[in-house]
Amino acid sequence: MSPLETASFPVPYEWAVEPDAAAVRPARRLITDIARFWKVPLSDEALRDVELCASEVLANAIEHTRARCRVTVRWTGERLRVEVADTSLRPPDPDAAQDVVTGGRGLRLVAGLAHSWGWTPSGAGKVVWFEVAADQMVTGDRRLAVLLPVRVDPAELVRPRL
Repeated sequence: MSPLETASFPVPYEWAVEPDAAAVRPARRLITDIARFWKVPLSDEALRDVELCASEVLANAIEHTRARCRVTVRWTGERLRVEVADTSLRPPDPDAAQDVVTGGRGLRLVAGLAHSWGWTPSGAGKVVWFEVAADQMVTGDRRLAVLLPVRVDPAELVRPRL
């Protein structure tokens, strides 16, 4: 039976994700497929943001625990909520990345693109979650600032005309 045939509104849908980086892609796709199946009023652009946020949270869980994690998708009537439960007690830190590191900025993307996000301790681990509101799409300059976290010296932007 297809996972979509068992995912029904408003009952949350939950499943396990194996500790393999290759499992992230099908999991994030399933999240957006569920949202579409439930007819959650999110634009295609907002669903792409959901996919991006889900990828980051899932990848973190897999990378830092090397163990199976659990994903739960909920629709509250106002927000799509995605939760990823893992076995690490270490809290997520969006500021842990150093400027010279190419990775480690995923939680900054989540914080910038999701309506809200956070984490809670849960048993021998934690749950990292994010929510996307149907009417809260991040657009324009704010979106650009989230997606391109490159520090540019403002003096370099001013070029004399020749």
